[in-house]
Amino acid sequence: MTSLQLGLIAVGAVLVGGVIAYNWLQERRVRRRIREAFSSRAGSADAARDPALPAAAARVEPSLPSARAGDPVPENPRRAGGDGAGQDNDGYEPPLEVHARIASEMAAGEFTPPAALRPESASAVGSARGAAHERIPPQPDPDIECILILQPARPIAAGALAAGLHARLGRPLRWFGRRGPDLPWQLLKSDTVGEFAEVAACLLLANRAGAATAPLLEAFVRAVTDLAAALPAALLAPDVAAEAARAEALDRICADLDVQIGITVLKTDGAMIAGTRLRGIAEASGFRLTDDGRFDWVQEETGSVLYALQNYRSEPFTVDTLRVTSTPGAVFLLDVPRVAEPVRVYDQMKLGAKRMAQTLGATLVDDNRRALDDAALNTIREQVRSTAAALREVHIDPGSPRALALFGG
Repeated sequence: MTSLQLGLIAVGAVLVGGVIAYNWLQERRVRRRIREAFSSRAGSADAARDPALPAAAARVEPSLPSARAGDPVPENPRRAGGDGAGQDNDGYEPPLEVHARIASEMAAGEFTPPAALRPESASAVGSARGAAHERIPPQPDPDIECILILQPARPIAAGALAAGLHARLGRPLRWFGRRGPDLPWQLLKSDTVGEFAEVAACLLLANRAGAATAPLLEAFVRAVTDLAAALPAALLAPDVAAEAARAEALDRICADLDVQIGITVLKTDGAMIAGTRLRGIAEASGFRLTDDGRFDWVQEETGSVLYALQNYRSEPFTVDTLRVTSTPGAVFLLDVPRVAEPVRVYDQMKLGAKRMAQTLGATLVDDNRRALDDAALNTIREQVRSTAAALREVHIDPGSPRALALFGG
């Protein structure tokens, strides 16, 4: 064996040892971060809640990051002050590495999902279950909503709640009624028929607009209190400060799991794509131009948007602009929490992006205009898979009513 071969073997051994040591140190960091995040909030929410209301267990937030600069992920809508690249400046690690390590924690039985989003936290009010959301009618969800219970002196019609049904608080608000304590809840609208012995007013605690603030929750409680006095009805209301704390914790959980994947089809030779040609290719591929300034790929069976196609430039797509302008590229966008089978949808989107790039003579690139080969696309696929798994671990099934509420707005 020559001295060159011996030297190469030695260098290889040093590199392997360095990688192993780095991974071990990173894993220790993630384990410590997870333990600290979960232990810091244990028991805080239950102690503050009104015992008359359906219980929701303590909320904690796992340290799962969103995108960093350079990953093919657009700006996270929940991150205030973002720079457009989805970059965080709080010491988070790349999402793929963190998700992989959390997956190993779950496999070892050392990762516990937030208590407030476990199945056993649902109470008599009921909770929408993602796994069967196609078959179960809407129900109040005490894990993600602030719920006030009204008990009228006598059964009332939905029309008696007109002031509440038409209230606008800047946050999704739902009303439910049931005819008896052991009967299912029914979503109420102004034209709902029948009379109800109990009513639930439900305000969403968090979505992409942020957490429900204490002033907003106070306004919600005041509005329902005024309505209860007019009916008349007894009112069971939670502590506003405790609900505001729950909202902030829930928003942090969702912010860490809010991942969007973008694959850009870009002309790298300085050429442009005529808007009329892009529209023709997009519509031939099954996209529909929407009023939101993008093309949506809609699943015909369910009417759900699986992924979207938006302009590489900041200008929205419209019928008029597509007719007279051109663009250097377009971005395929997958909103991971909002689709039921994120990995399958990603595979479908990736195939569509490859076909469009071939048709246009363009290249698939990430946010930094770096070419995406099959290895890079597979790495993104693993990020999608691990993000979907992390969502399910905290009982936010991708594409479920719970996910659509938390990752909407």
